[in-house]
Amino acid sequence: MSATPHMSDWGIGAYDPDLYLELIGVETTEPSVDVLERIHLGHVMTFPFSNLDVLLGRHPGVEPESVARRMMREGRGGYCFEHVQLMAGVLERLGFLVRRRLGRVRSPENQRTHMTLDVELDGRRWMMDPGFGLSLTGPIPREDCARRDEFFGALEIRRIVKDEGIEHWVLRRDDNILHVTDLLPVVPADVRSGHHVTSTLAGAGPFQTMLIVSRFTEEGHVTITSSGRTIRRPNRETEREDLTVVQVIDAVADLGITLDTATARALEERLRELRSH
Repeated sequence: MSATPHMSDWGIGAYDPDLYLELIGVETTEPSVDVLERIHLGHVMTFPFSNLDVLLGRHPGVEPESVARRMMREGRGGYCFEHVQLMAGVLERLGFLVRRRLGRVRSPENQRTHMTLDVELDGRRWMMDPGFGLSLTGPIPREDCARRDEFFGALEIRRIVKDEGIEHWVLRRDDNILHVTDLLPVVPADVRSGHHVTSTLAGAGPFQTMLIVSRFTEEGHVTITSSGRTIRRPNRETEREDLTVVQVIDAVADLGITLDTATARALEERLRELRSH
C-alpha cells in the first residue's frame, strides 16, 4: 500500500513500530480493519491521556522525537497532538495510508485545537480518535450517520458541507458534540500552532487551569481531575469521588503516569494553588 506523500515531513522515523506494538500488546500482519481495531484499543488502554505538563507550564513541545520519547520510553502520557502523531507515525511505518485531521472541541466556533487521523483502507476512510480522553476505542467509518456503540454511550458521526464546500464532520456522544473535524490539509506547523494555543493562550481551554488524566482500563474508564476521580464501568452507574491533593497525585501515578519526586512536588503545589482560588 502506498503511504501518504511527504511522510518525512512528519518525522515518523522517530516512532519505533516494534516497541509501540510491544507496549500495546498487539501483533500485526497486513493492514486491515481488524488490525486498526486492535491497535486503537491497545493504544487507549496503554497510553494515558494527560495534560500534566501543560498544567505545570513546562511542556517540551510536540516534535516527533519528544513525543516518542515521552510516550513510549518515559511514561509521561500526552494529549491529542501527541497521541495522534504517535499513532499516525506508527501506522504509516506499518504501511497504512494516513491523513491527519484538525478539529474544534465542543463547538464549531472554537479554535482548531483537536487532532484526529483518518486511515484509508479498501476504498473507505476510518477515523481514529486516540487523544480525546473518553471517545472512540476503535475506528469509525467517516461516513454520514456512521455509528459506534461504546459501553459509555453511542457515538455517531455526521457530515456537514459548508464554507465554500469544505466538509466538516461532527462526532457526537449521545446528544453531546465531542468535536467538529474538517478535511483541510494538515502540516506539522499546524500541530505546533495548535499546541501553542492550547498550552499558552489564556482562555483557550481548560488544560492550563485544570488537571485531566484518564485512561481506558480492563474494567472501564477512569478520569482524574484536580479534585476527584470518575470511574465508568459497563452496565454500572458512574462513580464520582472527591480526592485530597495527595490522593489525586497517587491516582495519577496509578493510571500509569511516571512521577519523579520533583514532578510530584510541582503537581502538589499547583493543585494546592488551584484549590485556593
